[in-house]
Amino acid sequence: MILLTERLRLRPAQMSDLDDFHAILGRVEAMQYWSTPPHPDLATTKVWLADTVARDPAVSVEFAVEYQGRVIGKAGGGDLPEVGYIFHPDYWGQGFAHEAMRAVVDHIFASHPFDHVWADIDPRNAASRRLLQRLGFAYSHHAKNTFCIAGVWVDSDYYTLSRPQQLWAAGVKMNI
Repeated sequence: MILLTERLRLRPAQMSDLDDFHAILGRVEAMQYWSTPPHPDLATTKVWLADTVARDPAVSVEFAVEYQGRVIGKAGGGDLPEVGYIFHPDYWGQGFAHEAMRAVVDHIFASHPFDHVWADIDPRNAASRRLLQRLGFAYSHHAKNTFCIAGVWVDSDYYTLSRPQQLWAAGVKMNI
């Protein structure tokens, strides 16, 4: 499955994306609010990517997000109906995460029977909170000590988005 938006190409991740993903997952600022510490080496990213590539598309919708031929992030859901995203810091603040997640959420609702999707964010991540709210997600609840990252416990805020009556697909091309 490939999704095309105005500026982005979302496609299944491939092992050949290793260097681009390590450039994201190895960055402290990109991983600041992620559920694991930054990847210390290429081997760690290789294990992560192999797991991502091997996931069953019936229960996982993971996309490498390409811009101008380069992978700049990941968007989707490894354990649906949970969704998430991560992008290279050089591409923050340009609407790429919004554009990608809009396409992903629309695809999930068009191809799966879920009545909602949800996202889990670190409460300190104001940018992700704003992004989810712009996408129509609503705050659901807070949970304490949900992840232990490098020996430090962090909390989670949960956001949900109910299946819309009308999908956004007018701006997204889906190629199967």
